[in-house]
Amino acid sequence: MPQYLKRGEGLPSQPGQTGQTSVATIVTGVIEEIATNGDEAVRKYSEKFDKWSPAQFKLSQKEIDSIIAQVPEQTIKDIKEVQKNVRKFAEAQKNSIKDFELEMEPGLFLGQKNLPINRVGAYIPGGRYPLLASAHMTILTAKVAGVPHVIGCTPPIAGKIPHATVAAMHFAGADDIFILGGVQAVAAMAKGTETIAKVDFLAGPGNAFVAEAKRQLFGEVGIDLFAGPTEILVVADEDADPYTCAVDLLSQAEHGPDTPAILVTNSEQVGRETIRLVDDLLKVLPTAPVAGVSWKAFGEVIVTKDMDEAYQVADELASEHVQILTKTPRDALTKMTNYGALFLGENTCVSYGDKCIGTNHVLPTRKAARYTGGLWVGKYLRTTTYQEVTNPEASGKLGRLCGRAARAELFEGHARSGDLRAANHLGDKYDWIEETRQAHNGTTNSNGVHVNGGPH
Repeated sequence: MPQYLKRGEGLPSQPGQTGQTSVATIVTGVIEEIATNGDEAVRKYSEKFDKWSPAQFKLSQKEIDSIIAQVPEQTIKDIKEVQKNVRKFAEAQKNSIKDFELEMEPGLFLGQKNLPINRVGAYIPGGRYPLLASAHMTILTAKVAGVPHVIGCTPPIAGKIPHATVAAMHFAGADDIFILGGVQAVAAMAKGTETIAKVDFLAGPGNAFVAEAKRQLFGEVGIDLFAGPTEILVVADEDADPYTCAVDLLSQAEHGPDTPAILVTNSEQVGRETIRLVDDLLKVLPTAPVAGVSWKAFGEVIVTKDMDEAYQVADELASEHVQILTKTPRDALTKMTNYGALFLGENTCVSYGDKCIGTNHVLPTRKAARYTGGLWVGKYLRTTTYQEVTNPEASGKLGRLCGRAARAELFEGHARSGDLRAANHLGDKYDWIEETRQAHNGTTNSNGVHVNGGPH
């Protein structure tokens, strides 16, 4: 049995704290009002929640150019370099997805096409931090997939336009950029208003209200993931550096006060030293007011008897980010199956994935890694199929098979579609065909197909 050196205490309840029911109720009300009143409701809620009510929420090209001109040159260079990495990986992903056509037998063709979604809405969070990287991950990946129109929404931060975020959205390829946040942005994109075109798919992380809005809107539009708080799991052996473990756990704990940061190790010494170092680092970390709450409430350190058990525990946790600090980190590729993304070895930190390395950082949380991966080019594509039978004999044989298969399921209408092809192409006789034809006027061809007066 694994031993817990530290367990998360959970967040204490606070008087007046907004519960999940209240979040859902608030979100429902905002969505319904925006669906009914469009831009008027969008403006109302932007004023209420963000104290933001510009003449136009959409930025003009002149405004975008002016905003980008105020971004430091090094920041622009860094945005472009990161986007180069994201684009290169996304293009490789797209190249791995193939259209094909297969001739199953002579005259029987089946095919697959991968079609991009027509219109995507990307939400780029603001709030505590301006998340430039989310623009790369959502907008740029959609454009690589071939999405013809991408709308980007990002909230003002403290009443101001986040210049670097706008630059990232622009260089990622956003066709329209709106300074608009929260549920009002997500609902406006999903429902459509007088000035915001209705999208087919929503992508991007956000706070509890944004996540709930995406949950409620799913079905009317597609979404990337049901996102929860960021998670990090570090798997470490007896040779791992506890200082690295501590630094990397806190690197994710600063995302918010509800971020699980977990260490699983086969070494009690590594576990205890990591706990001590986390406490020390929190004394000097500028984001300690957030990271410290998260560590206290959701931080855990688990000691296992060996590395096989460590990987087993890690797979059960199915964390969003899994960092492997072991002598042979690639063991995780065969030992584990449940994770959002793996970061192999001391040279590869989770923060690289979040900010710059090129893989997508929109990943499954809350154990969703058991059944889905993260955002990628394929999420913006619809894999469709087509069929064509040009050989009459092949169609007749399929008709016979269809008739038998459909009647086994008591679908007589389906069966008769197959019967008709078998009669037309193989000369099969069916009482129902003869009876229904005799009930109508007109003539038939040599195969018994009605030719006068159109179909009856």
